[in-house]
Amino acid sequence: MRPYILSEVTYAHTKANNYEVAVLPLGATEPHNLHLPYGTDMFEGTLVGERICAEAHRRGGKVVLLPTIPYGTETNMHRLPLAINVDPSTLFRFVTDIVRSCMHSGVRKVVLLNSHGGNDMKPLLRELADKLDGHLFLCNWYLVLKDIYGDIFEHPDDHAGEMETSFILASHPHLVARTADGKLAADDGATALTRFDAINKGWVGITRPWHLLTTNTGSGYPHAASAEKAEKMLAVLAERLGRFLAELSAAPLDERFPY
Repeated sequence: MRPYILSEVTYAHTKANNYEVAVLPLGATEPHNLHLPYGTDMFEGTLVGERICAEAHRRGGKVVLLPTIPYGTETNMHRLPLAINVDPSTLFRFVTDIVRSCMHSGVRKVVLLNSHGGNDMKPLLRELADKLDGHLFLCNWYLVLKDIYGDIFEHPDDHAGEMETSFILASHPHLVARTADGKLAADDGATALTRFDAINKGWVGITRPWHLLTTNTGSGYPHAASAEKAEKMLAVLAERLGRFLAELSAAPLDERFPY
């Protein structure tokens, strides 16, 4: 039994041990180029959650990892088979119920650990800011690496590129599809530009239709990936986010929290 993972503990344990922080991983079920499994985002959220909660627990934090939500928002992948969509409004209601369940149990600090770019959760934090008997936090874990990403990886990754491929090579290598000669069974992850310069430069935003943006749903070059790169990344995430969770656990909920 790992005492920081809710799925593994008993009622006897929760009766005798109070938690200060709950971590809820948010995943998705969607295609990831031709070589990665549909559960990539779910696997990532679960493993990152386990690593950072283990580190927080080691530092004395009273943290608990909730089961990962395996579905997310896929409206811009609706042309692709079995990209299982949950509309943002539905996802918000579901997550809200989970958050309130935690807070009713006395766990008044909840962290949403998001693994899927389509899950735009910041509006939910704004909506619930004056409605909860507790505090809600959002971590898109892949953004934690921005300042050191280039020290580990060679190519930027938007979806099923070098970083995500490295992750699954480290965590679920048996699920990575390969060709007969052992190479990744993936295309190069090239993406198309729109006809509008303002969109291409990021001045104007859209919800990108992935059947037009990509050839096989990949956005980012995957062929430089390795399990060793993922382990370096996970060590950084564990140190940075594990420390945060331990600090959050120890912080008193006074009238100035979190300041």
